[in-house]
Amino acid sequence: MDISPYVGGRAAIDGHQNVIRLASNESALGPSPRAVAAYEGESSALHRYPDGGASDLRAALGDLHQIDSARIVCGTGSDELLQLLTKSYAGPGDEVLYSRHGFLVYALAAHAAGATPVSAPETDCRANVDSLLAHVSDKTRILFLANPNNPTGSYLTKTELRRLWSALPENILLVIDAAYAEFVMAEDYEAGIELVQAGKNVVMIRTFSKIYGLAALRLGWCYGSEAVIDVLNRVRGPFNNTGPALAAGLAAVEDQDHIQKARRHNDKWLGRLSEELPKIGIEVLPSVCNFLLLRFAASGAHDSKAADGFLTECGILARNVDNYHLPDCLRVSIGLDPEMDALLSALKEFMA
Repeated sequence: MDISPYVGGRAAIDGHQNVIRLASNESALGPSPRAVAAYEGESSALHRYPDGGASDLRAALGDLHQIDSARIVCGTGSDELLQLLTKSYAGPGDEVLYSRHGFLVYALAAHAAGATPVSAPETDCRANVDSLLAHVSDKTRILFLANPNNPTGSYLTKTELRRLWSALPENILLVIDAAYAEFVMAEDYEAGIELVQAGKNVVMIRTFSKIYGLAALRLGWCYGSEAVIDVLNRVRGPFNNTGPALAAGLAAVEDQDHIQKARRHNDKWLGRLSEELPKIGIEVLPSVCNFLLLRFAASGAHDSKAADGFLTECGILARNVDNYHLPDCLRVSIGLDPEMDALLSALKEFMA
């Protein structure tokens, strides 16, 4: 009963029919047409159970990322995998560690398992390796690290990530939540594959909800050691992914041209918004994801609450991030060109 249920971004506004949805970090371009066709193609087989091992999708992911498909588990979104790992490796009397502005599900998963969530302070909205290590205790069982992080958009470099893992006791599971990895082009970033291959206490989690544009299908996957994968295959449901979701996921993986197109679109608007918004008095935190965290005045006519209200009146949905301890900020997803033009225009009017 200590759990405050997760509340997703708003999807509708009373009185507005054509709402611009920038509150949930959804894909601007949507899924690959090939993924849509594969999903529709499953309509005649809805009476059949899906492949409980997600064999074809795991094989495709293994080929794409050059990893052993036998060490991949697919889940009902990355959320299911986060929950299963927590329930498998932590319980009453244990602690689950994460950075202060990390994804809300980490604390929820800890509470659901009966464990205690512990947050480590960040530096300038960025996870701090020394701070995380300072909060490791004899009770720590899991360290969750969103890299890059939601809602800040920041990331740890592969050098920092390796330093964090090297200093962790071997009995602590490092879970690297790389939901936004496909958006990152920085040369000093590594999604976690190298660390999984280097140590038995590392898991990398990925999702099809972001750049692949399949959020409605709830499809995610993870890569880990043989021992961790064995545990997950024991505790997950035998048919935890639907047939249409697996088919769409496979087709999406096979259409990397669509992913490149989505990345180029995202890079264009990250750059433009990051350049234009500071000119009108809105601080933009650096981001490598498909969203930006905008910081407003701490109070007054131009604070985040006023900005959120103004955008809502304009039919634009941003994400309030009070529950991430960021009361002076709003998070906005990258949308289509007309949606981004409308956002810029609305914010310029608000700040005038």
